[in-house]
Amino acid sequence: MVKLNTLLRQVPNIQNEDIPSLEITGISFDSRQVRPGNIFIALEGGSFDGHAYIPQAVEGGAVAVIGRKPLDLHGVPYFQVPNPRETLAYVSAAFYDFPARQMTVIGVTGTDGKTTTVNLLYNMLLAAGLPAGMISTVNAVIGNEEIDTGFHVTTPEAPTIQRLLRKMVDSGITHVVLETTSHGLAQHRATACDFDIAVITNITHEHLDYHGDYGAYLQAKARLLTGLVDTPKKNGRSYEVAVLNRDDMSYAPLTAILDDPRYAQIKRVTYGTTPDCDLYGRDLATDTNGISFTLETQRQTQTVTSSLMGAYNMHNIMAAAAAASLGLGLDLALALQGVNRLAGVPGRMEKIDLGQDFLAIVDFAHTPNALKVALETANRMKGQGRVIAVFGSAGLRDREKRRMMAATSLALADITILTAEDPRTESLEEILAEMADEAVKSGGVEEKTFLRVPDRGEAIRKAVRLAQPGDIVIACGKGHEQSMCFGQTEYPWDDRTAMRAALSEHLGLPGPAMPYLPTQDR
Repeated sequence: MVKLNTLLRQVPNIQNEDIPSLEITGISFDSRQVRPGNIFIALEGGSFDGHAYIPQAVEGGAVAVIGRKPLDLHGVPYFQVPNPRETLAYVSAAFYDFPARQMTVIGVTGTDGKTTTVNLLYNMLLAAGLPAGMISTVNAVIGNEEIDTGFHVTTPEAPTIQRLLRKMVDSGITHVVLETTSHGLAQHRATACDFDIAVITNITHEHLDYHGDYGAYLQAKARLLTGLVDTPKKNGRSYEVAVLNRDDMSYAPLTAILDDPRYAQIKRVTYGTTPDCDLYGRDLATDTNGISFTLETQRQTQTVTSSLMGAYNMHNIMAAAAAASLGLGLDLALALQGVNRLAGVPGRMEKIDLGQDFLAIVDFAHTPNALKVALETANRMKGQGRVIAVFGSAGLRDREKRRMMAATSLALADITILTAEDPRTESLEEILAEMADEAVKSGGVEEKTFLRVPDRGEAIRKAVRLAQPGDIVIACGKGHEQSMCFGQTEYPWDDRTAMRAALSEHLGLPGPAMPYLPTQDR
């Protein structure tokens, strides 16, 4: 059991005098989940203020409270801090005895490709014989145990991350790959993870509703890099390696950030498609079975084959290989054996095959750039067929990308079907109207080159019914996700189940029922 005074003495911005020696059983930031002996940390958000729930937390058994506002709290000790989210991260790490300091931690961030790169790197570490674990926005893997990390895509909250890291240490894991989102970095969910190596896949247009503009979005991502200097030495060794995509628009601004003398000790490793990169790829070939290319460093040349579809996966493989070989110093050929260990990533260019005479794919592409590369991949594979794209754009999120994605699909798909994708409390009809307006401006003709089908299940059915031999039907935006939000309700939803339901109906085969969404009632 951890004592409050011992715990808080390890946390920045806490007054260390007169802290009582209370037994702490856990950490909570949700008053409904407080248990006797917990520390309650009052967080603030756009529509909530955790300070209002302090009485409920104390009633539930909280023995100490941390918050930002000055309060005269009777009965339990109260600690005022400038940033409760940052404090939550350090308190969580201290409660679990700073597990990240007992492992080599590799962080992966970017707009697109994070989850695939995490999976690739995790498999490379296993191929090299290292006891490895991973935490992604899809799941966490600790040995033979796989743990779901949530319905929607975000880095888990700090207590969850630190608990998983502790479990990894106790299981004998020495290396962990951790996916970090911009929200996770900006909200300190990954603070105190003590990263040794930071990998950037790309930084394109996304989450500008939250960050405000591209510069602020990039700065949030860059925290993964700049935070390397705060990582203490582990077993007498310090990596401090930044792995950068030289082909991406983020490379120049990230390099400018790292040029600051404060970050002089950070080693830069570059990957891309030009020989001036530390690791570069060439001679890419793609087909419906995957990709192949040549990978070169100053010392080695390797041929890489993968069942992952899409030219962009060359960059994901290069990012993982650069971290493994040039970051950790693993043998490149041995690490690349991990590529073949990964048959695919759930909801990432995942083929759904029930014997139909066209290709059906589910992909997570939910950003303008991701949709672009997914449709470019489909066009390379289609032969004489057509590409039929099904997607939407989320409510209460970056509105600009709605038009960008509609324009992208009109340019790259033969038929575009606009549909629901987590409208939340926004009007689905208005979201689709914005996208349709941009489709028309991009030369589209409604009911000919693009359609509006509000119910996502019916939209996928429509795409399947339109498909002819040799076509490609690709449903984008949801991928592996297991729910869709209408209003404030999460309805169970899986695009892969929906695609199987539509295909089985079309082929007259037994199969799953189409999942329910409230749009079916309209």
